[in-house]
Amino acid sequence: MPSEVNTKKGEPIEKALRRLKKKLDREGVLRELRNRRHYEKPSEIRRREEKRIAKRITKPS
Repeated sequence: MPSEVNTKKGEPIEKALRRLKKKLDREGVLRELRNRRHYEKPSEIRRREEKRIAKRITKPS
């Protein structure tokens, strides 16, 4: 489902664009787009996830 932002009457387009960017960021659309830009082998994905989990575990609270 595409993300959309409704503009109010007299609302500057910059403000609506800012809201759209925030919405896309919350949904993770841009992050996923960057990740899909190049093919990543399954072993690389697994290795990256393991590093992320290990970092989270060893991170001091």
